[in-house]
Amino acid sequence: MAHRDIVAIGTSAGGVEALMLLARRFPPDFPAAILITLHLPSDIRSSLDELLSRAGPLPAVFAAEGDALKKARIYIAPPRRHLLVDGDHLSLGLGPRENNARPAIDPMLRSAAVCCGPRAIGVVLTGTLGDGASGLWAIGQCGGITVVQDPSDAAFSEMPLRAMSRSPPDHLVKLANLPALLEPLVRRPMGKPVPVPDRIRIEVQIARSGGGSMKKMDHIGHRSVLTCPECNGVLWEIDENGDPHYRCHVGHAYSAEMMSLALDDNLRRALGSALRALDERVALAEKLRRQASERGHNQSAATWAERQQEYEREAEVIRQSIKRADEIAARAA
Repeated sequence: MAHRDIVAIGTSAGGVEALMLLARRFPPDFPAAILITLHLPSDIRSSLDELLSRAGPLPAVFAAEGDALKKARIYIAPPRRHLLVDGDHLSLGLGPRENNARPAIDPMLRSAAVCCGPRAIGVVLTGTLGDGASGLWAIGQCGGITVVQDPSDAAFSEMPLRAMSRSPPDHLVKLANLPALLEPLVRRPMGKPVPVPDRIRIEVQIARSGGGSMKKMDHIGHRSVLTCPECNGVLWEIDENGDPHYRCHVGHAYSAEMMSLALDDNLRRALGSALRALDERVALAEKLRRQASERGHNQSAATWAERQQEYEREAEVIRQSIKRADEIAARAA
């Protein structure tokens, strides 16, 4: 039987240090391909491949379209592209951002689930917010093994915690013990293949080539009352073990946490636009009041003075609303 020869690792904040430690401890004959998605800035060249190659015995490269998967090698998602497994090769997805990221962790893990099922081992390490929880759930649904870094051991615990809350992992492990855990797992024969849910397959297709269709989205979720923060289209709510994420038919996807943050940002932008408009009305009313007063139009000047005061009261309400929103966001951070 085939062995579990795909290890897909997702991480975010604190991830470089975590990956360096892992790279130092992998054996030179590690009998699996290692895929890594780390949230990388798109405007700065990363040297992560060089850092990981120097840190340990396994060569690390940024994945290229069509790369053949080889054991004992590390493949890193390049900036601006989703890293996807496609048979025995790699594909770089052009689909929209997920959780405001491309590359995103969920598409990589879902593609490993669809492609490789019980051959795959999914790993979620340190990071903030919830990218990776949905993809790790998909790995488990398709017969793969799920591993999460112990949140108490993570530099940033939120991502491991969100992955654990979506579904209990097969293994919860401290980072230093992860290579010792993976070594026997990848040498173990894979389990029996299981059917791949249509929902997971469709989401991988979206990550690969872009938007789906309303018909496809109706098939995998139900229309919510929310709109996409990026394109303002309808969002479908997709349930996973009682924990939803959201996707529009263009393809943008958000975890519930990211959706909350995006709505907070939209609210601040809306409040900022309202405050700017009211401040402009105050300035215009002041100018018209002054002009009317200089021309001896006392009744008109009084009217504009009243309006100016009204606009100033409304602007103060908006200022207090912005202050309150910032205070709530600071407490939640």
